Amino acid sequence: MTLHRVSKTREGHRATDPLFAGVGESTEVPQNSLPPQEMDPRAAYQLIHDELLLDGNARQNMATFVTTWMDEYADRLFTENAGKNSIDKDEYPQTAEIERRCVNMVANLWNAEPDTIGCSAVGSSEAVMLAGMAMKWKWRERRRAVGKPTDRPNLVMSSTVQVVWEKFCRYWDVEPRYVPVERDRLELSGAAAVKHVDENTIGVVGILGVTYHGAYEPIKEICAALDEHQKKTDIDVPVHVDAASGGFVAPFAQPDLEWDFRLPRVISINASGHKYGLVYPGVGWVIWRSRDHLPEELIFNVNYLGGNEPTFTLNFSRPGAQIIGQYYMFVRLGMDGYRKIQHASLNTAQYLSLAIAGLGPYELISKGDTIPVFAFTMKPGRDLYTLYDVSRSMREHGWQAPAYTFPKDVEDLVVMRVNVRQGCGRDLADLFLRDLKEVTEYYEGITTPMPDRARAQGFSHGGAAAVGEGR
Repeated sequence: MTLHRVSKTREGHRATDPLFAGVGESTEVPQNSLPPQEMDPRAAYQLIHDELLLDGNARQNMATFVTTWMDEYADRLFTENAGKNSIDKDEYPQTAEIERRCVNMVANLWNAEPDTIGCSAVGSSEAVMLAGMAMKWKWRERRRAVGKPTDRPNLVMSSTVQVVWEKFCRYWDVEPRYVPVERDRLELSGAAAVKHVDENTIGVVGILGVTYHGAYEPIKEICAALDEHQKKTDIDVPVHVDAASGGFVAPFAQPDLEWDFRLPRVISINASGHKYGLVYPGVGWVIWRSRDHLPEELIFNVNYLGGNEPTFTLNFSRPGAQIIGQYYMFVRLGMDGYRKIQHASLNTAQYLSLAIAGLGPYELISKGDTIPVFAFTMKPGRDLYTLYDVSRSMREHGWQAPAYTFPKDVEDLVVMRVNVRQGCGRDLADLFLRDLKEVTEYYEGITTPMPDRARAQGFSHGGAAAVGEGR
């Protein structure tokens, strides 16, 4: 009998070892404490990979604003630079240079002045915190200069702001002055903002792309109202634009809209690179009109990374790959490429919104003609099913489409929101529409009298389920 030796793989693992019979696949998976022994990397990878199969398909997530698709070359750059810490500018000087270029490109996109200053962040949430801190510190500086108290700062904003602004006010001891919205006015207006400002107001927040429904708040109108208020009261209140979503849409899709540094009262702007900046999660940007609007005491200099570097961040270490990914998108697409993508997303969003309005039970709150996001609600008088039911049934088809209420004073308004991003073309939109139509017809069938109701649910007179029909 011929004898054969068992071969080993290049990693030293026995080639005959069955993967799904090894440690981690035939024993309990570690969940609450570190396992006592190491695990074959193949097994560790496989068990985590398989658990993640239970996550939703990112491309079918119509709830998120965040980018879920980039091309293969972007993916390559992410993999190649996954280990870079962007805060370590002495070790990674070219990553730091790429960050500087991105800041300048974003500033120019928003019509900034030559003396502008800005930085990257891990997202709009950190960018908002940095901008809010700068407003509070500058307000306190002005108050101290004239011998006035600094213990009661407030911030004026719509009740539809993203939760990060509530966090900012709580973390930094600022009174939030939420301007309530109404059913026929779901955004902050200039007149409403002025009613809430006083000498303790550190700033007014205008939103370019409201999270609840996607529409723009009228930034130019808000600035004009504050201009008139200053003439009457001598109270000078700056404006920060939370352009988390619209900052990378408006310059390409609505270039004539004045919302940015063309308005003298706008002193800072933030945006998410990982939303319509078209980069995977983990990057945001904040730009100040000039260095005068960013207090020196908020900037720290560190020398223990090999060089003396200024830094203004809440989180110190941060991934460099997302910054490199942003630069790739800027270089790869340019103005024309971004324009094509944002217009394509807007066209798809408006196609979807009009089609959904035509299904019968739904009424549009917004159309997807600002950022490619829209929301719809149930028409009055329909109470046998809700948008929560529709949302749950769409999840059975793999789609994530959230249903939720508006904030205080309009909390009876329940809507469903749909976000269209790069990677969601007309074909995917049609598949979403097909499933929404099926779900809607199912629930509309529930309202029909018997025996029509039974037939709508896929049952025969004998009670047996019809093959291939129903749910």
